[in-house]
Amino acid sequence: MSDGSRTALSKSTFHFAAGLGSGVLSAVLLQPIDLLKTRVQQSGSHSLAAAIADIRAAPRLLPALWRGAVPSALRTGFGSAIYFTSLNAIRQSAARWNSATPLHGQAGKSSAAGSSSLPKLSNTSNLLAGAVARSFAGLLLMPLTVLKVRYESTLYAYTSLSAAARDIFARDGLRGFFAGYGATAVRDAPYAGLYVLFYEQGKKRLAALFPATTPTTPTTSNIQSNPNEKTPMALTHAASINFASGVLAGIICSVLSNPFDAVKTRIQLQPTRYRNMVHAARRMVGEEGARALWDGLALRMSRKAVSSALAWTVYEELVRRMERGLVSPREGREERQGL
Repeated sequence: MSDGSRTALSKSTFHFAAGLGSGVLSAVLLQPIDLLKTRVQQSGSHSLAAAIADIRAAPRLLPALWRGAVPSALRTGFGSAIYFTSLNAIRQSAARWNSATPLHGQAGKSSAAGSSSLPKLSNTSNLLAGAVARSFAGLLLMPLTVLKVRYESTLYAYTSLSAAARDIFARDGLRGFFAGYGATAVRDAPYAGLYVLFYEQGKKRLAALFPATTPTTPTTSNIQSNPNEKTPMALTHAASINFASGVLAGIICSVLSNPFDAVKTRIQLQPTRYRNMVHAARRMVGEEGARALWDGLALRMSRKAVSSALAWTVYEELVRRMERGLVSPREGREERQGL
């Protein structure tokens, strides 16, 4: 294996590991919010207070709040890992096709002035890359998504993930593990595409409004020639820009996609009552009013805004550090010269 192939493999492995770590961290920290959202969306009660009262009535509060944390961490962790790895591969390929678009380490001064070391693409490319990567990851992780939602709900008294899996298979066969994928794809593909678009635009505009006083992405050669010239202020600034952009993008996209999330939850919990996305939406609106499509909006908006921002910020910081560790001074000069 050539040095270039070995480096590319190392980078892909690191993107996977960075996505896995950031996804698990955000899923575990924010599981109580996700649990409350599922409880609110599971029926037409629309009552957050009732969901909280039900959890408080549990014998042990902490296990009740983090019920479903294991499938959630597995789903979000591996989902983020697959998503970020495939998204990076798509964006790298798109950047290569467009010779005017800089790759990792090839952005020169413009990249150094920003808060990210990821490829810079057009708005359309960012939109499509996010949508394709999320749809792919969502399909692979759909069984874990169904398990997570069933486990969080009060409609099923599952005692373990294996018991939940056996029950789903006995009731609906393999098809049961992909219940609600249509609504999930319709929700996640536009959400992810718009998220990447708004996230990148947010970083650009916030960086212009709040410029860093020191370079946010010093070159490897500069770091090694002067090891004491560390830039904690710059790194903190970049992380702040990324996190703020992630929160804003998460809020906007959550509002736009919440109806699909509400429909998806109903289908996954009661696939015999809600046959498909259109049938579920019509039944929910007919029986409970249009408000049913906005169940759990505040919870989902707060959870998605913080979790997405946290995952992207951690991911970008890990990638930034990985780039410094893998690129030698000579390789860095060659890449900047386009060799």
